[in-house]
Amino acid sequence: MKLRTHLILTMGAGGQMNVSKTGKDVLKRVPVSKPPFGLGDLKKAIPPHCFKRSLTRSVGSFLRDLVIIYTFYYLASNYIQLLPQPLVYVTWPIYWLAQGCMLMGYWLLGHECGHNAFSDYEWVDDAFGFFIHSTTLTPYFSFKYSHRSHHAHTNSLEYDEVYIPKRKSDTFFTEFLNNGPGNVFTLFLRTTLGLPLYLFFNTYGRDYEGFANHYLPQSAIFNDRERGQVVLSDIGIIAVLYALYHLAVTQGVKSTLFLYGLPLFVMSGFFITLTYLNHSHPSIAHYDATEWDWLRGALSTIDRDYGKLMSWVFHDGPENHVIHHLFPTIPHYHASEARDVVKPMLGDYYMWDDTPMLKALWRDTVECIYVEPDENSENKGVYWYFK
Repeated sequence: MKLRTHLILTMGAGGQMNVSKTGKDVLKRVPVSKPPFGLGDLKKAIPPHCFKRSLTRSVGSFLRDLVIIYTFYYLASNYIQLLPQPLVYVTWPIYWLAQGCMLMGYWLLGHECGHNAFSDYEWVDDAFGFFIHSTTLTPYFSFKYSHRSHHAHTNSLEYDEVYIPKRKSDTFFTEFLNNGPGNVFTLFLRTTLGLPLYLFFNTYGRDYEGFANHYLPQSAIFNDRERGQVVLSDIGIIAVLYALYHLAVTQGVKSTLFLYGLPLFVMSGFFITLTYLNHSHPSIAHYDATEWDWLRGALSTIDRDYGKLMSWVFHDGPENHVIHHLFPTIPHYHASEARDVVKPMLGDYYMWDDTPMLKALWRDTVECIYVEPDENSENKGVYWYFK
């Protein structure tokens, strides 16, 4: 049974679960024909100032995050222990969630550095990005290079770097995990261990002939020119781990875990959730080598709306992912303006979904099981999600 039919049947008689607040059916498939516009047409429409990067504004965002992160840390380390015992059990999880959200926004600034969208100077971007990602235990240059490959091959079944969908022939996923308990297991594993599994074992990533790991300079992910900077990334991680070891020795393992480890665990969950939802959706297509081209791949991404607070914390990242794939050097403080300019030109090629985060995460986990070409379509190189 086709995905659309299945969804209609599971809605019930009066259901409107697929309708966005804008009135758009968010599960309507996006067009897969070559668009009538080119990247140059879109760039001409965007005001030139949107491409200008301000070091002052970028550093301002960086300092904003640092101040809030430190404030949360200071309050938690000095005052939670003074609260009455029942409140302690409530306040710590609130801190982990709030700090994890802030760390995710902070991490996104490091990601922006990797795209040279932080300033006009690549060395400045790399310096800030190296610091930000190292302090969140992400190997900066390693991720920068694999992520660059993702942007170069978005939604290519052969060459995209991450969230490569499964095929129907992979029966472990399409049969063994294609049920309620399997969906719960998949969602739990993805949101808890997804980031370390990806960095260490390239889980959810592209198939390489050799061992793929973001920490090994000889990993198949990197070329010879990149291996030296992979070592530098590792040095940054080791330095932070040593600082954490010293903190654990002087202040205790529990304190280090509560103040740093668990917020980082929450950040890891947000990382997987946000990136998964920006790249997985029942309405978007994947392409094999016979059909793929860069523009349609970049347009096969999804903008998500999680409310004004989340937008502020995450520097407008989730709601501007399409424009980010089209023009990754546009800084976050110009992205919304650039998006609003090109939306009328993109038309049906633009995918927006304002389904609440947790609801969308469950829906897409359940519905995006494997990809196959549509039986009745002449485009056999275009693949859609089926359940």
